[in-house]
Amino acid sequence: MKITLAQIYQTKLQEVAQRQSAQPLGALRTRAEAAPPPLDFLAALSKRQPGSEVEPAWPALIAEIKFASPSKGVLRTERDPLALARCFQQNGAAAISVLTDETYFQGSLEILAQVVQMQPGLPVLRKDFLLDPYQVYEARTAGAAAVLLIVAFIDNARLQDLHRLANELGLAVLVEVHTAAELERALDCSPHLVGINHRDLNTFQIDSTASLRLRPLIPSGILTVAESGIRSRLDVRRLAQAGLDAILVGETLVTAPDTAAKVRELAA
Repeated sequence: MKITLAQIYQTKLQEVAQRQSAQPLGALRTRAEAAPPPLDFLAALSKRQPGSEVEPAWPALIAEIKFASPSKGVLRTERDPLALARCFQQNGAAAISVLTDETYFQGSLEILAQVVQMQPGLPVLRKDFLLDPYQVYEARTAGAAAVLLIVAFIDNARLQDLHRLANELGLAVLVEVHTAAELERALDCSPHLVGINHRDLNTFQIDSTASLRLRPLIPSGILTVAESGIRSRLDVRRLAQAGLDAILVGETLVTAPDTAAKVRELAA
């Protein structure tokens, strides 16, 4: 059965309620505000490899720890997140994304916290379906440097409120869009970072031209990230030529026969 965003939304409402019953918002907020400063996610993505006469500046790689997905099922049976994170770091990733959704992606906040503690570490993005301030405080407490906000998943009021809260807590925000209409809503937040997801979350279909179409609509000074369906160096070169600052890659890395070699290929 196909999973819909509406189903995921209801799941997340239930999860937040359950978590708050175990740890009230006030206690979590206190922990979040006392947490050490996160690493600089935006600075990590700004360090693209310089271009040349024959190559454009190469996008920074956000490498994702992703063990399963609703559409593909289990992606990787070997589940050592720290070994995977070290592989990403040692082979050229600029940052790490961790799926923390348990129901649909078999991830967890505990995995994110483990990766954050890796020394020396890379800045870590909490990738999940966020709809409540509680989840932002969770991310800050676990040590995330950034959070994902999906425009297709939440209304404008929640988008604005969660974006503002994350910034107040010192977190970078990856505001994810798939269409020009969603991009308009994202830009109303005055974001520093916009992600263009090639996957339509309503149909799960990939449109690899989405970044090429939307990138010219994003004002200069905003870092841009291409997401989903990036499989080869040729894909990355095309995105580099279009002016994308970074790429976020999960499935291609965790399913590769040689993950280290694939990281090196995509990170140049």
